[in-house]
Amino acid sequence: MRKRDYLRKSRPVILVLAVLLMTSCINTKRIVYLEDMREDISYPMNAQPEMRIQRDDRLSIIVSSRNPELTVPFNISTGGDFQVTSNGDVSTTAGSQKQEKGYMVDLNGYIEFPILGKLKVVDLTRKQVADLIKSRLISENLINDPLIFVDILNIKITVMGEVKSPQVLQVDDSRITLLEAITRTGGVTSNALLDRVAVIREEGNERKMYMHDIRSSDIFYSPCYYLQQNDMVYIHPKFAEANTKERRTLGFYSFGVTLLSLITTLTVLLK
Repeated sequence: MRKRDYLRKSRPVILVLAVLLMTSCINTKRIVYLEDMREDISYPMNAQPEMRIQRDDRLSIIVSSRNPELTVPFNISTGGDFQVTSNGDVSTTAGSQKQEKGYMVDLNGYIEFPILGKLKVVDLTRKQVADLIKSRLISENLINDPLIFVDILNIKITVMGEVKSPQVLQVDDSRITLLEAITRTGGVTSNALLDRVAVIREEGNERKMYMHDIRSSDIFYSPCYYLQQNDMVYIHPKFAEANTKERRTLGFYSFGVTLLSLITTLTVLLK
């Protein structure tokens, strides 16, 4: 009788232990970015480096002047987002298809610009391209007061690996950070290695890999914190993708064995 009374009184404790054991099988580890940052500390910001023109970039180049008729030959391809008004100002237009227009940078780094001919623009910033065209227009007595607007139309970032929605991001402006790119693809998965976030960047005729730990605020000082066109972001997995199904099967098997053991133990103890 005493044994039965003891077991009856012990039932709540046994049930609680069973629930705790079952819930311990669930992965509750949180994913925390920048976990070393403190609210009472200021972190300096690095200036965003200027994007440099690369091969296969598509450029929008707008030439403006107080004499609009002089600019007409140079604006045969405006990228679809701009128009030159009768006063020589540049205004935006609606319903553009800017990805289909613009000046394509060829494999040798040149664009074919009206009247001026071939211009080498690879590795130049947008401002440097604008200054180059402006100086040519003035020195060749084509336009005395040109204003040049240069934009990159096809900025794209590839994000792959352990993110929830791997994809190629089309960037409308020239500012996107590594953390923004990860966020725009749904964030990392639970299988992601937060200290193995790689950015693969084209530099000249080579590609270079930069490794990051997005748990650390040191990421702010990386040359790849601000992404550039054609960057590839790859988040390494904790486990090889080929073993994902095996790990899931093993997890279900382990959970089933644990559950069966609990049922057997409770059946014996609660009789």
